[in-house]
Amino acid sequence: MIPKIIQPYLWFSDIKKMDLEEDKNRIILNILNIGSKKATDWLFKYYPKNIIKKVIIEYGAKGELDDKSLNYWTFILNIDSKKLIKTRF
Repeated sequence: MIPKIIQPYLWFSDIKKMDLEEDKNRIILNILNIGSKKATDWLFKYYPKNIIKKVIIEYGAKGELDDKSLNYWTFILNIDSKKLIKTRF
């Protein structure tokens, strides 16, 4: 079940059909992009940091994170920008 603290950041989906594991990429990206401090605190308690970093590396530079969020989280999580997969359509 999706916690209430993050539901506002997943407005585009039917919350009842979302799964914390199956939909983790979308959940992580949305919270990193538009989430509150409480939502990001929850995110880092629920998902291991290595999973969050992997999602940023694989999807962050593909337009899934806005530029400010991408720069912020790569700095905070010490992600080498050379590792980002940068395919944008």
